[in-house]
Amino acid sequence: MPSVLTDLWIQFAILFGARAAAHIVSPAPGTRRLIIDCVFFLALTALLLWNGIPPYSVEDLGSAVTLRFVHGSLKTIWWLAGAMVLANCARVFLILEHKPREGRLLQDLVVAIIYVSAALCIIAYVFSLPVGTIIATSGVFAIVLGLALQSTLNDVFSGIALNLNRLLSVGDWVVLDDDVQGKVVETNWRSTQFLNKTGDLVVVPNSILAKSRITNLSVPDISHGASLTVKMQASVPPKAIEDTMHQVLLGSREILRSPSPSVSITGMSRDCIEVELSFRVPTLLSVAKARNEIFDLIYRHTFAASLPLASDPPAEKTAAGAGKPDFVKGLISLAPIFANLTNDEANALASSAERVVMKQGAVIARKDSTTSALMMLARGVAIVEDGVDDGRIEFARLSPGDVLGERGVLLGSKEVADTICLTDVTLYQISKGKIAEILRERPAIAEDLAALLLTRTKAEDALHQACSDRASTTAPDLRMRILRLFHL
Repeated sequence: MPSVLTDLWIQFAILFGARAAAHIVSPAPGTRRLIIDCVFFLALTALLLWNGIPPYSVEDLGSAVTLRFVHGSLKTIWWLAGAMVLANCARVFLILEHKPREGRLLQDLVVAIIYVSAALCIIAYVFSLPVGTIIATSGVFAIVLGLALQSTLNDVFSGIALNLNRLLSVGDWVVLDDDVQGKVVETNWRSTQFLNKTGDLVVVPNSILAKSRITNLSVPDISHGASLTVKMQASVPPKAIEDTMHQVLLGSREILRSPSPSVSITGMSRDCIEVELSFRVPTLLSVAKARNEIFDLIYRHTFAASLPLASDPPAEKTAAGAGKPDFVKGLISLAPIFANLTNDEANALASSAERVVMKQGAVIARKDSTTSALMMLARGVAIVEDGVDDGRIEFARLSPGDVLGERGVLLGSKEVADTICLTDVTLYQISKGKIAEILRERPAIAEDLAALLLTRTKAEDALHQACSDRASTTAPDLRMRILRLFHL
């Protein structure tokens, strides 16, 4: 008998040593660790059956105490190894779904059931005790414990129900009926944790969450719908307001093009016309940026179209086509490139500007061409893009107050992309000679122009993947180029 036990211990010692070495080589849990556990479990099963120790049968009570202890220990290890393999299968399955964190609660539940079942099997097949009696006895204790932990268990089972229904996932943006809004960062046994817009952690018990009305803003996709309302004076036809608002949405780069944004007249009275602009943005966090951009575009387009807001006093109609110096001066005030001009200099530019009207689809400036005049958009929307068909790169969308052609006029450089009319466009041209007159009187303006040009050219070069010498241009270099071009 001692020699038999010695051989048995040697066999299993070798097996356990091999398993320990394999775990040292691959300590991290995952698919490789699961394969190691499966190989160990199969080898352990083969050794037990080879030595006549079936782990799923009750031990003979007539056997020697030492033999029963050894067999019981090996059977216990076999059941625990099997439970470990099943538990690792659950963990690996959830990780392969790429959702290990949100599956934590369900994963813990499955693992707990596996180990409890293994413990009951050990009691039945190793210790030869009646499992039914133990379960019935523990049931009374479970009732007492359940009454004491009623609130906690309510949170636990609510969390299980939420995870099984897949109402929330880690990373989803949700809104609850009590105005709690945030990104789900973790769901555990007791609570769900949200990170709100201000960066604070909000912890909501699962029992309260299960009773709340949940709006998941990340389903069916992460894009988000938004809208804003504008009130205009009722002194112009609603059709003119609708067309202008369509140009506002067309000029935005922050909103999605599909599904198409829409404009709706939602109300009309003697005092105002109410317009709602609806659109979608890539993510919930993009809403504020898109709304700010659209409000800026509303200001520029309504100014260009002489459409007064509801709070504005009645004003004379100053259409873009009238070519009045005051209107052109207003456009100049919208352009950052002219921000440092004096009032007299702005008036001089406005009086010299020439009005040009172009149809939708017309090319304002072609790639590799050199413009001879600075152009300001007065009405409509234009796009700056390069490439062919589906490979086209969009640099910018131009709206009233935006300037184009500054590369050719101020630097003598060629255009890096095509500028095309998305709608009918009205623009004003300022000749290179008029710019030269202002620079001769005040050469310091060249430094302001160089700083603004540097910002724009860097953005264009990054999109266009331009050569390194262009990307390394600095503001002083651009200033010297401007002054040399105008012989200053």
